[in-house]
Amino acid sequence: MRSSITAAFTVLLALGLGSAFTSVARAADAPEKETSCTDGVDDDLDTVTDCADADCYADPACQPDGVAENSNERCHDWIDNDQDGHIDCDDSDCEGPGITVCKGSWDRQQAKAASNGSNNGNQALPELPEGSSFEDLLGKAGDIDGERNDQDCADGIDNDGDGAVDCADFGCRFDPSVLVCREAPNIRFSVVSFIQGSYNFESEEKDFNFKTLQLRAFGPIPFIQDSFFLLSSRFEKSPRLTFAMFQIPIGGGYYLNINSGGGGLTSALIRSATKQLLVEAPYYLYSAFEQGNGAAVEIGGPITNDGKLNYYVFGGGGSGRYSGNVGGRYFTYDNTNFTYAFGAQLDFNAIGHTSRWDSPMLFVPVPTALNFRLGAKYDQRAQERYPAFNMQATFKSGPLILLGEGYLKRELEFESWQGAYNFQIGFLAIKKTLLLAADFGQYLAGEMKNPPAVAETDIRRQDDETQWRVALHWYFFRNIGVLSLLYDDHLVKDNTSGTETHDRILSLIAQYRF
Repeated sequence: MRSSITAAFTVLLALGLGSAFTSVARAADAPEKETSCTDGVDDDLDTVTDCADADCYADPACQPDGVAENSNERCHDWIDNDQDGHIDCDDSDCEGPGITVCKGSWDRQQAKAASNGSNNGNQALPELPEGSSFEDLLGKAGDIDGERNDQDCADGIDNDGDGAVDCADFGCRFDPSVLVCREAPNIRFSVVSFIQGSYNFESEEKDFNFKTLQLRAFGPIPFIQDSFFLLSSRFEKSPRLTFAMFQIPIGGGYYLNINSGGGGLTSALIRSATKQLLVEAPYYLYSAFEQGNGAAVEIGGPITNDGKLNYYVFGGGGSGRYSGNVGGRYFTYDNTNFTYAFGAQLDFNAIGHTSRWDSPMLFVPVPTALNFRLGAKYDQRAQERYPAFNMQATFKSGPLILLGEGYLKRELEFESWQGAYNFQIGFLAIKKTLLLAADFGQYLAGEMKNPPAVAETDIRRQDDETQWRVALHWYFFRNIGVLSLLYDDHLVKDNTSGTETHDRILSLIAQYRF
């Protein structure tokens, strides 16, 4: 046994010495400097290759071209391509979607398999033109571009019918607003914050404050495949949990969603999940039609396999008044009536595919899509009851997005019609840099034939409103940091006294959304 070990050690020692002598011989024959800075070979055997070698610092092939670090090739070429003082994996740009050379070997193997067209669920990656990024692949090379948000990218469904599910889809992999597919679909944390300075030209009032701070946790529910949850806390007058949502699959592509304060026909009011073209959702569009519940249950899913037709139904309720907060109900005017709502919505993708959770804040040009949503609900409030109808339309193509939404309701107690509408337009003037937006809308209160003796709750504020806004958004840090200049012209007419309140406010808003 000992002789065997000795023999093995002797062989290994001989091999090691032989290798060492070979290396010394090679080093003696090696040139003093790199003979080529582009051949991928350590010509002078000093352990550094090509542009990493000081011999190549002045070589034309190793000079920066001013283009961003936006691909695997550019993130391991030892060149500070964008001249920001950070090279390759030390540059935060190399942490972007689709770039794997700065991650572990497993991620690189997955990217290599995907680019070779291996059957691992990922779409094959075509060659990128010089100066382009992976975001430019959205809607191309077999991608229908219909999965572009955290909820759709974590539901285990091929929502747009292009053969790629969740994080294998180009939209989930490369849209910068999708967070659940970054590196691993795990529990993630996020920050949403607004700092705003404003000036009212009518009242000459000035203001500057840290308007919003939200902390979010979201991702799959542990041990439940294809599930999703979102917890959003907000810090203003007092810290509170403003929204909670838990969604689980129930088979066949359908889902069950349980949330706090939902039960409505729009997702625009879920501030933690939806970015707005004009920073804030138009309050007049929803205030009389979408009133909170203590808790709500939703069931939804596809009607057709290609994702063209989808539906969801909901029901919610609770005693008192809610603003979505978990455990945050309160009673007004000692009114403890039980309130509830139920309804349904039909979603039709006429061209392409879009989701009710998609962000309208364009960061890169998008493929053409046209979507319609029709919904109806019945609402029983503390002092009113009504059926309401909702219509939504979304059109986007390249740098352009158009949005339209309207409500109509019939007050059964007071015999009146009320309606509201809003139209929005966004135009991406400079890709990844400058987005222009505007909107216009009205709330029409209608006349009550049988008004209440005492107007309580939201009925007191049902006055005619007209609002138009324009905004300029500058993406100063990817899609995460946004500086917005917003002008808001808002006219409210008191239907009881006939007096008008007119505000013209200019605001500068710094947003951070990660």
